[in-house]
Amino acid sequence: LMLACGGGLVQPGGSLRLSCTSSKINLEEFQIAWFRQAPGKEREGVGYINSRDGSIDYGDRVKGRFTISKDSAKNTVYLQMNSLNPEDTAVYYCATSQILYYSPIRTQAFTSHLYDRWGQGTQVTVSS
Repeated sequence: LMLACGGGLVQPGGSLRLSCTSSKINLEEFQIAWFRQAPGKEREGVGYINSRDGSIDYGDRVKGRFTISKDSAKNTVYLQMNSLNPEDTAVYYCATSQILYYSPIRTQAFTSHLYDRWGQGTQVTVSS
């Protein structure tokens, strides 16, 4: 249902843009979040967008470097990642939440169990 793509290998300081799309659901009707998980580490919320109330926010470690946007015509949500560093290396996932779409609670925006559809993940590796 969900496809996340755009990952790859990039040098420190470089940029990548990830895409999240679906052929089955309208992403405008969900809160969409990006998560990431590095080997041996817990899953971490990166950012989210809620089309219902227009809210966008980011995890503290990526604020000012990552930007979430959407293209409604393409049913796609993007994660633009700039100034990448090796600590950004992880598998990145997009996920949807209907409950947060209708009842956005900022403090729970990155609560994994509130997201019910997950993409397959895309690897981002930042290395020289």
